[in-house]
Amino acid sequence: MQKKLKLWDAIMLVMGSMIGSGIFIVSADMMRNMGSGFWMIVVWIITGIMTVAAAISYGELSALFPKAGGQYTYLKEIFGKRMGFLYGWGLFTVIQTGTIAAVAMAFGKFTAYLIPSLNDAAPIFQSGEFKITWIQILAIAVILLLTYINTRGVQSGKILQNIFTGSKIIALIGLIALGFILVDFSHLAENFSWGTDAFSNLKKDISGNFLKEGWEPIGGMTLLGGIAAAMVGSVFSSVAWESVTFVSGEIENPKKNVVKSMIYGTSAVMILYIAVNFVYLNALDRDSIAFAANDRVAVAASQNIFGSAGTIIIALLVMISTFGCDNGLILAGARVFQTMAKDGMFFQSAVKNNKNEVPENALWMQGVWASLLCLSGQYGNLLDMISFVIVLFYMITVFGVIYLRIKQPALERPYKTWLYPVTPIIYLVIGTCFCILLLIYKQQYTWPGFLLVLLGLPVYYFINRKKANS
Repeated sequence: MQKKLKLWDAIMLVMGSMIGSGIFIVSADMMRNMGSGFWMIVVWIITGIMTVAAAISYGELSALFPKAGGQYTYLKEIFGKRMGFLYGWGLFTVIQTGTIAAVAMAFGKFTAYLIPSLNDAAPIFQSGEFKITWIQILAIAVILLLTYINTRGVQSGKILQNIFTGSKIIALIGLIALGFILVDFSHLAENFSWGTDAFSNLKKDISGNFLKEGWEPIGGMTLLGGIAAAMVGSVFSSVAWESVTFVSGEIENPKKNVVKSMIYGTSAVMILYIAVNFVYLNALDRDSIAFAANDRVAVAASQNIFGSAGTIIIALLVMISTFGCDNGLILAGARVFQTMAKDGMFFQSAVKNNKNEVPENALWMQGVWASLLCLSGQYGNLLDMISFVIVLFYMITVFGVIYLRIKQPALERPYKTWLYPVTPIIYLVIGTCFCILLLIYKQQYTWPGFLLVLLGLPVYYFINRKKANS
């Protein structure tokens, strides 16, 4: 692997992979679950603490194993090939590819904001509930274009990543500043109201649909369930920072720069996320956030800030954001599948680099599967189901830091986790609470994704049986 990525490139990869479409959408569902600006911000702060604590903990592992493959490599080295394979299986089947598909579809949907004929066009093909639309075709075109660009060498992907990530960071900072300067009437005080309003969520009808007629008080364990449900959105918006570990083999001085990029990148993104949510709370009242059309809170807030031009401004910002996000995900993910192939855990054709020193076959395998997920229309459901599993794998990896300290205390550690063992324990405690509350209150987000990952076990044993017989 050629060391073509500097510290700045790595930070841009972290930030660019994290900032996709989630921050512009998920706050609507979070408000429906919490009913208070105060609790919405609390959920974002909890998620921020979780995310940065995980990044700090991963730093120790990235310095111990500065190789391509990142989290897959850490899990394989600490807990064995089976655990590494299950993570890689989940990554290929839905975690990485499903996210690529979802982000590309968000690009298509916001493009349709600017080009209404995309929305109005009849489906290209329809059979019952299944249909293929021009938005899906646009999403696939974006995936294939970015895949092709990344086959031209890591330099091409790096330049594209830096341009688009830099653009969306500047745009978000502008949105934050103008969100306080140009708003005529601030809703911050009412959104931060205490009393029963701070412990409320939206009533539902018999079918489980939210009602606009009002809010009902919640408290105690129900409040904790609301926090867990709200965190599904904030956690989804805050993952993929670990993508930088997948390309460790191509980063200059990976023992130092990978950990720096994760800590700087995640901290900066979480500060931006919290600031953007303050803009939503300043520009919109509670119902306007909760009932934003198609959950597009950013569009509703932008219309209040910029007037009729707001829709266009946000549509362009989301297009830039999702395009850059998908590039980062595509660039990084293929390196894991190549590393798995070298270990005999993936298609052998994924091992080879092309003349530009990048894993072209792995890139196209990833791109084709992500495109098929776009056509299936099921990527959104899959991602909802897998959120629980993503956090579980984060927890197992963070626990690996403690496990290695106990089992192999003499290992030379170029970087040691700040405030060990407090930092990994903070993540493990919050992550455990999140998973337990989801198991109690939102089971549809838990067991289906867990089963999807467990389906990898027979595949693992089949692969190893073939190897044993050969």
